[in-house]
Amino acid sequence: MRDGLGNELLLAGPPQRIVSLVPSQTELLFDLGAGERVVGVTKFCVHPAQARASRRSVGGTKTPDIERIRALTPDLVLANREENRAQDVAAIAAFAPVYVTEANTVAQALAMARAVGFALGAEAAAARIAADVEAAFSELPRLDGLRCAYLIWRRPWMAAGGGSFIDDVLRRLGLANVFAGRPRYPEVTAADLATAAPDVVLLSSEPYPFKPAHAQELADVLPQARILPVDGEMFCWPGSRLLAAAGYFHELLPHLAGNAGVQ
Repeated sequence: MRDGLGNELLLAGPPQRIVSLVPSQTELLFDLGAGERVVGVTKFCVHPAQARASRRSVGGTKTPDIERIRALTPDLVLANREENRAQDVAAIAAFAPVYVTEANTVAQALAMARAVGFALGAEAAAARIAADVEAAFSELPRLDGLRCAYLIWRRPWMAAGGGSFIDDVLRRLGLANVFAGRPRYPEVTAADLATAAPDVVLLSSEPYPFKPAHAQELADVLPQARILPVDGEMFCWPGSRLLAAAGYFHELLPHLAGNAGVQ
């Protein structure tokens, strides 16, 4: 099997000691029935609740403790091209098999889930999850034509641009990303936002902890826009979290098209 970097991974059998460096993939491992095989996770692996409580923390996604990972003697380390640094992946690959995922679209996320399921000997569970996500997303309503900006950071403002997983999710909801023509996570100014003139601005709960004051700051720049906080996990966690995301979007979408102002 080839990973997101194009590297071929050869495993002697289903891995029994897994370290996950990606929160969304930690959740996927448990949902595939492989939770007991997970021996290390990051401090950001909060789903399911028992993942971090009963497994050894190996640091952050961008700051993994390489020696702690080595001491766990993993026979598979799951990483992600966007979440983890190339130098850390290279250092770990010197002593353990590393599978680097890449998911810039929902379709790629489901392919990743199937690939991980194959590696674990859990093909049936992975196929079921992928099929359930595809069915749930096919039934979502759409808000075609509604212009949207999805912000992930402040000082500087940063948005989800074209080619990002978030952009693909927005498209599936029928939302027109006003920054789709920019790189994946562009810095944008207040003037850029005013020129883009989105109908709705979504403030992600991660990685930046937006507060009501930040929403009001945007409302002063974008008086025509509806500004709402949203659960970032639902928009940017590729994996089994997409099952919960579909239900979340069913409830969220009716609230996007409404009166301008902070919601």
